[in-house]
Amino acid sequence: MTNEWCGWRDATERALYGADDGFYTRPGGPGPSGHFRTSVHVSPLYAGAVAALLCRVDEALGRPEELALVDVGAGRGELLTGVLGALPGEVAARLRPYAVERAARPEGLDGRIGWLDELPAPGSLTGLLFANEWLDNVPVDVVETDAEGVARRVLVRADGTERLGEPVGGADAEWLLRWWAPPLSAAATGGGSPVGSPGLRAEIGRPRDEAWARAVGVLRAGLAVAVDYAHERGDRPPFGTLTGFRDGREVRPVPDGSCDLTAHVALDACAGPAARRLTQRAALHALGVDGRRPPLTLAATDPAGYVRALAAAGSAAELTDPAGLGGFGWLLEPVGGAGAALLKEWDA
Repeated sequence: MTNEWCGWRDATERALYGADDGFYTRPGGPGPSGHFRTSVHVSPLYAGAVAALLCRVDEALGRPEELALVDVGAGRGELLTGVLGALPGEVAARLRPYAVERAARPEGLDGRIGWLDELPAPGSLTGLLFANEWLDNVPVDVVETDAEGVARRVLVRADGTERLGEPVGGADAEWLLRWWAPPLSAAATGGGSPVGSPGLRAEIGRPRDEAWARAVGVLRAGLAVAVDYAHERGDRPPFGTLTGFRDGREVRPVPDGSCDLTAHVALDACAGPAARRLTQRAALHALGVDGRRPPLTLAATDPAGYVRALAAAGSAAELTDPAGLGGFGWLLEPVGGAGAALLKEWDA
């Protein structure tokens, strides 16, 4: 890793996705599950819920001859493997599953899964695109307000040392003023860099908006879903959310390839005009994931079944906990009339 000064976006790109030493692309690495636990790793109930959603999409599309499932940021293919195992045979027979991941294809992965290092061609597929904790790893630049309150790009070296660079301008300044205000606002004189109290930090989410638009554009019809740590315009964190993870623990973000680098996502900025946003708790409840304990009477009539149901309830409770994974944001973006009709059915 070079130790030159650069913005956090470039530093994160190298640290996470460098060809030989990136955190995600390093040959022989454990993958995301070796460092943090996503909903996919918590319980097979999550893959079952995605399978249920895929079946709803399939029905809305009129059961096409070829149904696509695109997993963006697929890790080691755990979600696709789980979905394939949970689908009815008739749907699985028509399914074309694609994993989009910049790391190499893992050994032993189901041969039905296509492995891609970039998104499929625009408008090429019909079905469901699902991006679980992908956007938080799309690199973004960080800004900080200086002693005069002017927002400046934060420069960083591979060892994590930071300094302030030039004031933010152009499209990035426009994005901050539209989507990260408050706590940032326009200067009293109008135009120029955003301003705020000294020491405020923010992440410029424009690359994520563009990445999500490209992902949605893969579909000619269906539904695109992004699931991630999220915050809303009216409640942006005043000091940003950039952090690191290693071996299951949160650590100081250092862009040297030794840790994951992540920041919460402004899903409201990513959303298109027809999109729907809701919490993971609400989404999973709508897909049949319920954390209620089984009745005690089951313990008397079917002890083994009671134990299984109790374990499933515990996993469901973790997936839907509003103070944890259940508080994640889901962004549902319909493509075409069938996708829009599906969201109307969701509201019913």
